[in-house]
Amino acid sequence: MQPNYPPQGPPPPQIDNNMTLSIVSIFLFWPLAIPAIINASKVNALLQQGDYAGAQNAAAESKKWSKLAIIIGICLWVVSILCCGGLALLGALSSSSTSA
Repeated sequence: MQPNYPPQGPPPPQIDNNMTLSIVSIFLFWPLAIPAIINASKVNALLQQGDYAGAQNAAAESKKWSKLAIIIGICLWVVSILCCGGLALLGALSSSSTSA
């Protein structure tokens, strides 16, 4: 006699928690990466509870915060590089004009 197992439905959908993207974003702009990591860490727990809509929402929030952190971080890096380059150029120009 075989044991009666409840019928198994289709496996739950896999949802990417975007943890890698969240961790990368922490190196560019950490204030927005923190909510990204918090939301990414909620995804697997919500999937285990069977809350697929909540898991999708947490994954979408994680992706949104990660992208914002990456965009803002890259913009800040570009601005800081341009400012440092501009200051170096001004310093080189002013030192050459005072020695003449």
